[in-house]
This record gives sequence, C-alpha cells and structure tokens, in this order.
Amino acid sequence: MTSELSFRAQVILREQRELYDYWRACAQARPIPSRFDIDPVAIPHLLPGLSLIDARLDLESLRYRLAGTRMGAIYGAEITGRAVFEIGFQHKREYWRSVYRKVVNDQIPMQGALRGPAAGREHLLLLWLRLPLSGLTDAVERILGYDAALPSSLTTAPMKPTHAGEAFGRNRRAKM
Repeated sequence: MTSELSFRAQVILREQRELYDYWRACAQARPIPSRFDIDPVAIPHLLPGLSLIDARLDLESLRYRLAGTRMGAIYGAEITGRAVFEIGFQHKREYWRSVYRKVVNDQIPMQGALRGPAAGREHLLLLWLRLPLSGLTDAVERILGYDAALPSSLTTAPMKPTHAGEAFGRNRRAKM
C-alpha cells in the first residue's frame, strides 16, 4: 500500500491520478486489473488522452490498438494500428524499451515526463502514464496509457527521461 501511495503522489496531472485510481479500483484485490474490467464509459472525459496498446513479450511488436484524439496531436500523426516503435521514438528507443519492459514483464505501472516525445516534437513536454492489464491469463496483454503534452518552454531546466515505477519494486506480486 505504501508503494502505491508513493507512486500516486508522483503522478503530476489530475487526469492521470483519476485514471490510476480507476485502474486500482478495477483491480480489486488482484495485483493488476484485467482488460475486461476496464469500461471506457466510466471515464469518458479521459478518452482523448487514452491509448490501449497490445502487449507482447517481444517489445518490438507492441501496437496501438486504440488512441484518443489528443494522441495524434502529441505524436504528429494518427497512431491507431501502428507499432509503438514506428512513431518516431528512434532517439528515445532505449528509454521506451525500458519503460515497456517493466510494464509488461514486471507488471508495474510507470509514469514520467519526457521532452520531445517523438522525432520533430522537441517543443513538447510529454507527461505519460502506462498501466498494465492482464487478459485471460495473469500475463500482461494490454497496456492502458494516458498522455498529455505541454509546451516545453514551460520548463526551466533541461529534463532527462524519468520514470517513477520503481516505487513498486521488482517483486510487486509477492508483496500484495
């Protein structure tokens, strides 16, 4: 519980905290909710910034199943149906591989802030959240995401890629 509270405290945007709280409520007593527990009708005001990613152990095959309308503005193109690593992550590929590896393999939520979410988008500061969802098995089958962007001119210092998922630790399942 303490690690969950510290993770939640690091989430910057109110909308991301709302989504995280909804995700936790859907999980009930389980470590992570099933994709079948998530109902978009329950969170309509969050839909523009939501994404749903098909997860695979092979991170190169992660694909956006759905992406809200705001996602195209953030990444500079429609991303629904596209592979995650096709949308201009080349300059931050290892950063995102590390994030998705923890979400998929360790089944922990991740969040962070990143300047220049994709090539040619350096004028934006991305505030992102990634939440694992199980499916018919206990394995992560989908990733629920929420992205929002601000002009990077609002930041005063150069930002390095950061994420706060470590609040959960590597053995999250054993602790719950």
